[in-house]
Amino acid sequence: CDAGGDAQAASKAASITALEQFKISADRYMKEKSSIAVIGLSVHTAPVDMREKLAVAEELWPRAISELTSLNHIEEAAVLSTCNRMEIYVVALSWNRGIREVVDWMSKKSGIPASELREHLFMLRDSDATRHLFEVSAGLDSLVLGEGQILAQVKQVVRNGQNSGGLGKNIDRMFKDAITAGKRVRCETNISAGAVSVSSAAVELAMMKLPKSECLSARMLLIGAGKMGKLVVKHLIAKGCKKVVVVNRSVERVDAIREEMKDIEIVYRPLTEMYEAAADADVVFTSTASESLLFTKEHAEALPPISLAMGGVRLFVDISVPRNVGACLSEVEHARVYNVDDLKEVVEANKEDRVRKAMEAQAIITQELKRFEAWRDSLETVPTIKKLRSYADRIRASELEKCLQKIGEDNLNKKMRRSIEELSTGIVNKLLHGPLQHLRCDGSDSRTLDETLENMHALNRMFNLDTEKAVLEQKIKAKVEKIQS
Repeated sequence: CDAGGDAQAASKAASITALEQFKISADRYMKEKSSIAVIGLSVHTAPVDMREKLAVAEELWPRAISELTSLNHIEEAAVLSTCNRMEIYVVALSWNRGIREVVDWMSKKSGIPASELREHLFMLRDSDATRHLFEVSAGLDSLVLGEGQILAQVKQVVRNGQNSGGLGKNIDRMFKDAITAGKRVRCETNISAGAVSVSSAAVELAMMKLPKSECLSARMLLIGAGKMGKLVVKHLIAKGCKKVVVVNRSVERVDAIREEMKDIEIVYRPLTEMYEAAADADVVFTSTASESLLFTKEHAEALPPISLAMGGVRLFVDISVPRNVGACLSEVEHARVYNVDDLKEVVEANKEDRVRKAMEAQAIITQELKRFEAWRDSLETVPTIKKLRSYADRIRASELEKCLQKIGEDNLNKKMRRSIEELSTGIVNKLLHGPLQHLRCDGSDSRTLDETLENMHALNRMFNLDTEKAVLEQKIKAKVEKIQS
């Protein structure tokens, strides 16, 4: 226990030393504000086996955020972890050091060496990072363009943050603006019309692999009755299927789906009968939160063969991350397995229409991006306003004290003293009114914003306020206090 305590104390001391060194070299970082960054990987950059090692369950997001914001150079953080992506959004005091700390955290969490991770990670900064999140929210970065599930997942990041103590000011506003961008894109471009979710792409893929004449007579099995599973049932109905067997741990969720979807016969079987149900199925969809494989090569080999009318092959369509079905199943002669990475085949159709809608969406995203960046730029003036007010109040208090000493306490009653204090305050307020008005900007007008920032820099120089350094030192101090607590 003593050794563990000593190691923890040493780690804290090292962190504080690193921050103190950063403080000493603060002049190098004053010229740029804290960076917004996204570090992550997705279906476009990394295979599913790597993504599942990095996946963070929703109930663990608050813990992950706490760990990330405990890193020396990370002020704010959010985690967006889905079956197709694992992305970490941060506000970093230092770009290079912050990125290195986040990558090391991801490596430690997943057990994947940092050097291997970097081959698949993407890293974006400031406006590029914000644009990426807006595109993700709008469904432009999804495997299936315009799919709606990702917008719900972005909303969940905000809800989760609110329930667990809140996201930081910048990250919270960025995610809320991303939600606005996602809603606008869907409403104004109709990008989701004809687009499909991962669940519907899974159904589409199964239909493509089945003999066309037998699609509607294929025996369908769904394992897992969560949100994704429910969507699978919905899209099976859209394809004309009349029956599906659903295996789930409890019957309640299956009953709820059955109550909502009257156009299909839903047969419930408990989890203990999963392999018996698979033996009677031509297509097996898996969508559970299980962290271990439900079907291995041995399971597939034990299942009875499929009729030649169905192609002689049992299809496993696995849309779970982590995966529910081992890739080695495809080595079995009468089995084929497809996972989320294989859905790319489904989304190749209608490219021209998707490109046109995506261009319209980008115009909307650019508008929302400018709005967010204007808001963030407008925050820069707040420390200067506070510093200028504090500077003026110090002078006022000092000169007031000199004045009162000259007059003498015996020569002043309470009313006279209050009148002199109000006079000094009134003079300061009137003198500051003009400068402070020129420092206030809501960020909606870029011309006004540029002028406001020019005024801010001018006032910093004239009154030697040294605002940037003071803000940076305040952030470092807060970090040190958090580590010590």
